[in-house]
Amino acid sequence: MDERDAAAVAKARDGDREAFRALVDRHSRYLFSLAHRMTGNAQDAEDVVQEAWLKAHKQLSRFEARADFRTWLHRITVNCSIDLIRGRRHREDAHDPADLEQGPLSERGAEAQPTPERVAASTQISDRVNEALGLLTALERAAFTLRHVEGMSIDEVGAQLGMKTSATKHSIFRAVKKMRHALEPFVEAGL
Repeated sequence: MDERDAAAVAKARDGDREAFRALVDRHSRYLFSLAHRMTGNAQDAEDVVQEAWLKAHKQLSRFEARADFRTWLHRITVNCSIDLIRGRRHREDAHDPADLEQGPLSERGAEAQPTPERVAASTQISDRVNEALGLLTALERAAFTLRHVEGMSIDEVGAQLGMKTSATKHSIFRAVKKMRHALEPFVEAGL
């Protein structure tokens, strides 16, 4: 575990509010990014992060110091995201592409000095990806994100979502199929 986290956790366990605040300041941006990718909505992501911090604060005495604090927070945030998705399974929120924080998928293969044409194409692709993510059900989006962004195995995704392996594979397959269909024009154009 990071030495700063270890010291802050120890102090926070003893009731030091400033130490807990330091943990919140250090990890909230990462948790928001994770929650946003899971939920597809900035407001939901903020709710998830708040809930995750509340749970972390309540369970801090049960945190095992030999574990990595960020990994522990990651797990809590994923679980809170899944709880929110399950609770709102029938409601799909529209995305505002302007407020989506770019994650690891957008950072792969970036050039140092992009050309104006490349920037325009990148914006179009980003918009199309966001639209395609909006076509996914909450469960498909969560499964897709856990598998293809977070890099979890099928079994791990199923465990996180409380689904059997076959249902997990089916959700991921449907999500990938929808994403491919939505992004097909860009593949055909060679972008």
